[in-house]
Amino acid sequence: MQALDTAQLIAIAAALGWASGMRLYLVVFLTGIAGWFGWVELPQGLKVLQHPAMLGASGFMLFVEFFADKIPGVDTLWDLVHTVVRIPAGAALAASVFGADQGTWAMAAALMGGTLAATSHVAKATTRAAANTSPEPLSNIGLSLLGDAFVPAALWLSWTHPVVLAIVLAIALIVAIVLIVMFAKFLRALARRAATLLRGSPSSV
Repeated sequence: MQALDTAQLIAIAAALGWASGMRLYLVVFLTGIAGWFGWVELPQGLKVLQHPAMLGASGFMLFVEFFADKIPGVDTLWDLVHTVVRIPAGAALAASVFGADQGTWAMAAALMGGTLAATSHVAKATTRAAANTSPEPLSNIGLSLLGDAFVPAALWLSWTHPVVLAIVLAIALIVAIVLIVMFAKFLRALARRAATLLRGSPSSV
């Protein structure tokens, strides 16, 4: 197989970071499977993902997450718990693309991967929390399926069309920031209204 150049490695690191903030276990499983079947030649730092034990663990967690992410309320709790998992994992995966022998690039990739993972995770968590205020479950399931589809698409683009991936991630980053700002304001307003109701209106005192 042809060796990956620096641009492709950066694209792979960026895709791993961003996608980990949305679906960490799907990222780990798909990357490992791709290496296991020889669809791609994984960088040395990522070869651990194709180990059968890692595939079994990530596959099991992927199965659990697939259903947890589609149940209103459970998805928000899942995102909350995984705040401390997805971001450092995204940074670690991105750094592993370059490996210990390229310390400067690995450090830069870790910073990029962690930042992208944090952005996508916060955007996902706030959007899904806002969607959970709707009584119908279809929007929640639809958003979850959209995330399921985006991750493999981003990983595929990182290996085959890094320039296209850069454009897609730039657009996704802008959309994520807009969603974070918009839904953060919405959730704060909702929390204030809930607090007011719990305290009781001034007229009822």
